[in-house]
Amino acid sequence: MTSAGPEGLLLVDKPGGITSHDAIDRVRRALGTRKVGHAGTLDPMATGLLLIGVGRATRLLRFLSDLDKTYEGDARLGVETDTLDADGEVVRTAEVPGSLTPAVIGAAMSGLEGDSMQRPPAYSAVKVGGRKLVDAARAGESLEAAARPIRVRGFELVRAAGADLEFRVTCSSGTYVRVLLSDVGTTLGCGAHLTRLRRTAIGPFDVAGATTPDDPGDPLPIERAVAHLPRLVLEPEEAVAAGHGRILGPLGVAGPYGVFSPAGALIGVYEDDGGKALPQTILAPSLPGAQPE
Repeated sequence: MTSAGPEGLLLVDKPGGITSHDAIDRVRRALGTRKVGHAGTLDPMATGLLLIGVGRATRLLRFLSDLDKTYEGDARLGVETDTLDADGEVVRTAEVPGSLTPAVIGAAMSGLEGDSMQRPPAYSAVKVGGRKLVDAARAGESLEAAARPIRVRGFELVRAAGADLEFRVTCSSGTYVRVLLSDVGTTLGCGAHLTRLRRTAIGPFDVAGATTPDDPGDPLPIERAVAHLPRLVLEPEEAVAAGHGRILGPLGVAGPYGVFSPAGALIGVYEDDGGKALPQTILAPSLPGAQPE
């Protein structure tokens, strides 16, 4: 009896200079399967952690996309670019005042902690009216997306050396770190842009355990993709009902939760809706002998 195609969760360390889609293509080639997706895009300039689902785990990626992200990186004061990072064209330079001590810079960073509204940058893949902002910007047109809520849980200065800064930030999904650094530059009165960005963690997942996209190794068990969610182990009769996507009794927790068979196999994800629990995703059984898609 042949084994099923590869499935599970991969932690991949994306190198700089390639897109997240490029990294996915490399994983597909390495594993010999097409059914691969990721949760959370990184710009080509950025490096670091991508969470990649393989096989049935691709259906669980949406439950990973809202996890907080942690980044470390560098920025340069006194120089602004059109893209807000080192890939762009310089649009303004300014003298960096000698009065900008590490304490002053750190205060500008910590002042951005908490809940706020952030407008996506002009050079981003966000769409307005079906058109990407970056396409409009490259055509010399002005197109703006609506501001969206973000949360910055921690933003700290690690090191300051002249105009060059090293920082660490933990923020909600969808936050543009280059916008945060631009905001720091505005607060300090001299402008700034991002020169290096590395994602070191997504929720409980750390880049220290990541592999390369060209040699990703064996995926982690599919259950790891919902390990951050509450867990409900069902009775045998309930497990059969859940496997068919039927309504269950509520667990009494906010948000989605994983439901498991008595033997510990992941059946799917449910979420309470008043006095009942509704299926969000039901995983079809992994059949022996299945071929990679």
